[in-house]
Amino acid sequence: MIWRRGLLLFGLLMALGAGGAAAKGCLGVNFPDQTQVDGSTLTLNGLGVRKATLLKIDVYVAALYVASPSSDPNAILASRTPIKLILHFVRDVGAGDVSNGFDEGFARSAKGQLPALQQRIAALEEWMPDLRSGQQMTFIFKPGTGVQVDVGGTVKGTIPGDDFAKAFLSIWLGNPPNPEIKAGMLGGACT
Repeated sequence: MIWRRGLLLFGLLMALGAGGAAAKGCLGVNFPDQTQVDGSTLTLNGLGVRKATLLKIDVYVAALYVASPSSDPNAILASRTPIKLILHFVRDVGAGDVSNGFDEGFARSAKGQLPALQQRIAALEEWMPDLRSGQQMTFIFKPGTGVQVDVGGTVKGTIPGDDFAKAFLSIWLGNPPNPEIKAGMLGGACT
């Protein structure tokens, strides 16, 4: 009887240990190794930190989930499978600053496409509230549909178009606001 309890306790400890190993973290924020999107299993490709200003202030941790992990940003951007991007804020950020960040990011990533995307960018920015430390924004690229936007656990809607999705993801995987975020999202160290 005692050996059964010991075996049960051992099994429980092993299960708890395995659960802890199934997550990765950065700046005290943990993300699971995998997630589900419309029946597809996506794997955590990497974690990166958005740093702002010359003082390199940490703003959020970005988690990138893909069907086939890769360190090649072009392969990820060319993917025809779902992609999930989570931004977990580690400081308070006003809605205006979030919108300005998107404007700057699209200006860097979309360039010649910017006029065709402008109305959809404006729609995205209308959904942006003031964000508090600990809140998340989640963006799910669904090929053929667009980017589903979730702010703080509430789905705001979907911005249509694969062209929008590619320009949006290029904010981080193309010419990012800081090089560390891209490196981390592509599987490098989260610094």
